[in-house]
Amino acid sequence: MSKQYVKRHVLEKNKNNSKEKEKPNKNIFSKNFKKIYPVGLHRTCSPLSLSLSLSQNSTDSFLTDYSAQLDEKISLAIRLIAPTEKREVPVAKIVQLPSADPGHEEGLIRRCNWITKNSDKVYVQFHDECWGVPVYDDNELFELLALSGMLMDFNWTEILKRRQLLREAFVGFEPNQVAKMGEKEIMDMASNKELNITESRVRCIVDNAKCITKIAREYGSFSSYIWEYVNYKPMINKFRHPRNVPLRNPKAEAISKDLLRRGFRFVGPVIVYSFMQAIGMTIDHLVDCFRYRDCVNLAERPWRHV
Repeated sequence: MSKQYVKRHVLEKNKNNSKEKEKPNKNIFSKNFKKIYPVGLHRTCSPLSLSLSLSQNSTDSFLTDYSAQLDEKISLAIRLIAPTEKREVPVAKIVQLPSADPGHEEGLIRRCNWITKNSDKVYVQFHDECWGVPVYDDNELFELLALSGMLMDFNWTEILKRRQLLREAFVGFEPNQVAKMGEKEIMDMASNKELNITESRVRCIVDNAKCITKIAREYGSFSSYIWEYVNYKPMINKFRHPRNVPLRNPKAEAISKDLLRRGFRFVGPVIVYSFMQAIGMTIDHLVDCFRYRDCVNLAERPWRHV
């Protein structure tokens, strides 16, 4: 056998081996492609293009959408079949969460320490919306003076639960109307079990209404009289603990003394100081209470008599 024949035989053998090696690659491409996009594909007149066998009932819009989907899926199939080193690996985004609000603790609003998880809703609402907010209306001042006086017999929760009933019984705590109440009205309220107030308490409220009307004639309003004691500007305290909050102060003692002189009843210094807290004459919310800053902002406004 000649050398030339042997050389040609070897070249043909190598050529056949290379063709056999190319076949598995095509099979792998076809196999993987069908896994990603299992739709019947066939060649068109152009060897580089692919087409789908679509239903003849498809509309133009459907064809357009379907073609777009086909392009996306073909692109996905090619990326998956491509070598791993060329694939794009998605990178997760790290989102920094906002820091916790210092005014909240464990998702709860921070209030004065005497408001606990067991506090009644009506008491919490009074703390959040009324207590420490400056009050200038005579009817509201009279109401809060009457309610503060009842602290001798009840606590705030018990009083506030009957607040609406008391308003109705005392005609909105309008001093002129209450001052005109007679014996029958007084006895009816004293015998009302829902109100749960004694006859002496009813008479006290009626007598105080008469005193308020006299002050209103002298000062123009009860509001002008009472706010004059603090120069028409609330006292802003910075208490950090409940033990720091006093039961009375010199202003309360001075007001109590003058009210008693004018004929008021059940207006001792402790009751008067509770009244001052309720009407915002003194801001006694603890400094870390969420209502402290709100009440301070209201207190810093110019005095506005209604």
